[in-house]
Amino acid sequence: MLFPFASVFLGALPLAGSPFSKEDARPNVILIVADDLGYGDLGSYGCKDIKTPNIDLLAKQGVRFTQFYANGPECSPTRAALLTGRYQQRVGGLECAIGAGNVGRYDEAAWLADNHELGLPAEHCLLPREMKKAGYATAIIGKWHLGYEKKFRPDQQGFDYSFGPIGFGGDYFYHVEQDPIGQNDFKGGHNLAMNGKEVFRDGEYITSLITTEALGWLKKQKRGKPFFLYLPYTAPHDPYQGPNDSIGRPLQGDEWKNKSRAKYIEMVEALDQEIGHLMECIEKMEKGRETIFVFFSDNGGTGIANNGILSGYKGQVHEGGIRVPCIVKWPGKITPNTVSHQSAVSMDITRSILEVAGIPTGQMHLDGFNMINHVVSNQADFSRTLFWRLKRGSRIRKAVRDGDLKYIEEIDKGEVVTRQLFNLKEDPSEKNNLFSSDNDTAEKLQQKITAWEKEVSAPRLQDFYKVKTP
Repeated sequence: MLFPFASVFLGALPLAGSPFSKEDARPNVILIVADDLGYGDLGSYGCKDIKTPNIDLLAKQGVRFTQFYANGPECSPTRAALLTGRYQQRVGGLECAIGAGNVGRYDEAAWLADNHELGLPAEHCLLPREMKKAGYATAIIGKWHLGYEKKFRPDQQGFDYSFGPIGFGGDYFYHVEQDPIGQNDFKGGHNLAMNGKEVFRDGEYITSLITTEALGWLKKQKRGKPFFLYLPYTAPHDPYQGPNDSIGRPLQGDEWKNKSRAKYIEMVEALDQEIGHLMECIEKMEKGRETIFVFFSDNGGTGIANNGILSGYKGQVHEGGIRVPCIVKWPGKITPNTVSHQSAVSMDITRSILEVAGIPTGQMHLDGFNMINHVVSNQADFSRTLFWRLKRGSRIRKAVRDGDLKYIEEIDKGEVVTRQLFNLKEDPSEKNNLFSSDNDTAEKLQQKITAWEKEVSAPRLQDFYKVKTP
């Protein structure tokens, strides 16, 4: 039956550890990432016009985080942080989404693209590699968007199996981007791949196709061998196409720009239905008790999404651009209907998955903490310091959350154009800018950003800065 529809800057972290005994079987992990889903676009987060019963069921059976953040306000940065377990700034060149056609959208990224180095180097891609070394079967089925070049594709990153778009996704039925992706082994803008090589599934709706491939992979898994399945869906990222919207050919021209809330709703509800199929499959395989589900969005919603009471949208470091829904289900470990107000960020998921799998992380230099163990062990919430920086074109957006205080700074063409200070406990919608009345606090937080930027600087960009420095 189908289910109904750690660095110095992190503050004092609790002791890491695995919340299961040696007698327990290592859990399977299904990591689901939505694309551009707004904070308020799920029923479990207060949405009224979208029906998401399957995702809401995960929340009822597990924990729902209210203070969870994406590492970036766009997709590539968050994905880089998730797979490395560290701030994406440490990699270099992945502080905004890679442009369609393998385009670097700010100076450092453009320089890397020119040198065929724009992407996530395999030595940084820790999560699948370490899971595989620990005996897990590993797969990514869905959107990659961490490099088009052969050496950056997911088949080179520790996944036993990979299927999905290597770029941002594109047309939901023909899997093409607007521009050629710049790779001689792919045709034009087409970017669907299996194990790093171009494959065609023309006419198949990508949300359903990802699930179909995932179900096929799951059914092939050997009994007794744990699995790690990474499922980064493209929904509900634009273009806005529902399951019945195929026009018999790829989108052209202004057709890429068509949008409506009604179409967005169709896409989210289709995503929810596919997640229901996955949940059903796990139960039929009798693996429900030993499988962890993790669900979150890679960044905040766009203008067509619902970010609830939060201000701002995707691409911004205000709450609406970075605070996202996150749900974790682990039967027998996480008490059903739990709500956590602990501040957490997507790179915390990395440490959490590794440690619940029994993998020692002490020598990995991770920046996150074990948020799953925090819930399982019923630990007291604690204050943290978290940072964001987005670069695109000539604009840089920065933010730091230090406890309940948040400082935002925006720079354009080298000039500071915005400075804001908010108390998120009293003002979660960021309506009351305290900067003019509390310059001292703002300056202290700005200094924390400066120190953090120095600490996370990427070694592979050293030559770029040498060239740029007079």
